[in-house]
Amino acid sequence: MAPQSVSEVVAVLSEHGDRAKLLAGGTDIIVQLREGLREADMVVDIKKIDAVTSFKYCDENGLSLGAAVACYNLYEHPQLSKLYGALADSTHIIGGWQIQSRASVGGNLCNASPAADSIPALIALNATAVIAGPSGERSVAVEDFCTGPGRNVLENGEFLVSLQIPAQGGNCGSAYERFIPRNEMDIAVVGAGSWVKLADDGTIAEAKIGLGAVAATPLVAEAAAASLIGKEPTEENFAAAGELAKQIATPISDMRGTDEYRMHLVGVLVKRTLTTAVERAQSS
Repeated sequence: MAPQSVSEVVAVLSEHGDRAKLLAGGTDIIVQLREGLREADMVVDIKKIDAVTSFKYCDENGLSLGAAVACYNLYEHPQLSKLYGALADSTHIIGGWQIQSRASVGGNLCNASPAADSIPALIALNATAVIAGPSGERSVAVEDFCTGPGRNVLENGEFLVSLQIPAQGGNCGSAYERFIPRNEMDIAVVGAGSWVKLADDGTIAEAKIGLGAVAATPLVAEAAAASLIGKEPTEENFAAAGELAKQIATPISDMRGTDEYRMHLVGVLVKRTLTTAVERAQSS
C-alpha cells in the first residue's frame, strides 16, 4: 500500500507492528524479503509523502532532509555538497550510482549497520532524527539513534520522517573517509567523519568527530574533538586527536581486517578528515 500522509503510515505500522515493512529506496528491504532474511505481511510505500521525499535548506534552520531522499540529490546539489561536505562524501560511496539513485540517507541510518557510511557524517554534522509515531513527533540525536547492529530506537508504530542538520556558516567544513580493502568489497573497515568551525584567528572553535565500523554502533569521539578547541589546525594536533579517538574504539577482527589494523586506521582517518574539513572551512 502507498499511504498519502504521515498519520496513515503511523496507523498502518501501529496495526501491523513488525509484520509491516517500509519501502523508501528499497535497495535493502527488497533484497532482504526476496532472500527470506525478513518477512512481511505488508510493504508500505512512503514515497508519495512529501515530508519524506523532499528536502530544503535555509540559512536560519539548516537542512531538512526527508528520510526517503535519494543519495544522489545531496552530492549532485551544488550548494548542499559544498555546505555539507561530509554528507556529500559519504553519499557518493554508498553502493554504485544505480544504488545511489534509489538508496536514501534515512534508510542507511535506519538499517543501523555499524559500518554505515552516512552515520559518522551525520554525527559529525550534529544531525537530529525526526520520528513520527502514535504519541506524536519526537526528535533523537543521530548519535543516539542506533542501539546495536541492525537495531534502532524506533518503537511500534514509529518511523523516521526526516533528518534535521544545522545550518553551516562560512567558517565551517566537514569531511568523511572510509577504508575498504578492495573496490569490490563495499563495506567500510573503518569510517570517520569530522566537522570543524574555525574562529576568526584561524584556530578551531568547535569540532565533532564520528566513527564507524569500530564498535557495535557508530561512535562520537568527544574527547578527541574537545582536544582541538582553541588550538591551531596543525598536523600534530590532528594526529593527537586521532590517538584520542582510538581510545573509544572497540573493533573486532574479521575477514576484512584485524582489530589492530582497524585501530590504526582510526587515527589515520581522523587525521585525514580533520585536515580536509579545515581546508574546506578555510576556502568556504
